[in-house]
Amino acid sequence: MSRVYNFSAGPAALPEEVLKKAAEELPEYRDTGMSVMEMSHRSAEFIEIFNETESLLREIMNIPENYKVLFLQGGASSQFAMVPMNLFNKSKKCDLIHTGNWTKKAISEAKRYGRVNIVASSEDRNFSYIPELDKSKFDSEADYFYICTNNTIYGTRYRELPHTGDVPLVADMSSNILSEPVDLNRFGIIFAGAQKNIGPAGLTIVIIRDDLIGNAMDITPTMFNYKTHADNNSMFNTPPTYCIYIAKLVFEMIKKKGGLAEIEKINSYKAELLYDHLDNSKMFKSTVEKKYRSLMNIPFITGSDELDAKFIKEAAQEGLVTLKGHRSVGGMRASIYNAMPVEGVQKLIEFMKTFEKENS
Repeated sequence: MSRVYNFSAGPAALPEEVLKKAAEELPEYRDTGMSVMEMSHRSAEFIEIFNETESLLREIMNIPENYKVLFLQGGASSQFAMVPMNLFNKSKKCDLIHTGNWTKKAISEAKRYGRVNIVASSEDRNFSYIPELDKSKFDSEADYFYICTNNTIYGTRYRELPHTGDVPLVADMSSNILSEPVDLNRFGIIFAGAQKNIGPAGLTIVIIRDDLIGNAMDITPTMFNYKTHADNNSMFNTPPTYCIYIAKLVFEMIKKKGGLAEIEKINSYKAELLYDHLDNSKMFKSTVEKKYRSLMNIPFITGSDELDAKFIKEAAQEGLVTLKGHRSVGGMRASIYNAMPVEGVQKLIEFMKTFEKENS
């Protein structure tokens, strides 16, 4: 069976060239006589892989020297607790923009340790947009300001970041990291689960400004303290070694393709193709306000649950899989991360045209 076009929101498709390279090196990495999965994380061979991975990420993301890169476990969801535990060290208050399920979970965790000021929310229209901000609602005494830069479920993204002054901006960037260049100087912390644009599930990357390390609450468990991992170069315990190795291959591929500026051009082109079709279709329509449409996750509907189900079933028969939308939105969702080739989007559009013709 040939490979399908996998539109899953995560774990998501990996670049085929990365999979082939990993397959080639699976039984034996270079001349070590063993697989990366078998290596001690403290061996010279793995330390070399680890250092190459961090160096590549710093290069392609242009990470400033005063930021630490941490390779952790626990998924992005663990960061919902780690962030407040490490940053609630003065006022024990944070500002937050509520834009969907992931910020809802972040709110729930942060409230365990301090106060959450929801400065804006898009819940009134089922999170189909990014809310405008009233700076008078910002709290200058907040320990941090929290956002989710791209909303996997609802298909929205920030086009402009909030200006938070001296309050550190914290961002869950799980579903759009590495999709476009980012000015890291605007953030205190960004974090991302690997399973969308980086590698297999099991790795979480945290990029944190040095001055935000070392002030955790007294109740913070050792493993939830950023200082623990920063002081031990992410080796306090056994890190997800094979996931880090796959991330290295992905970072190498991004560098080879010209970096994030070139990746952004491809992503913008793919998204434009699909949104243009949705906007001109009589059957399918986007569920997101145009100004806030994601480059990575594109929900769409027909308006008929029966027709949606038929579309998903027949698309799968054509090798276009994992298109079912999240229950919060319904319909379909095409996640077109970096690994989704232009050809996959083009094939989806051609099938949509055929399906519309046959079912109108």
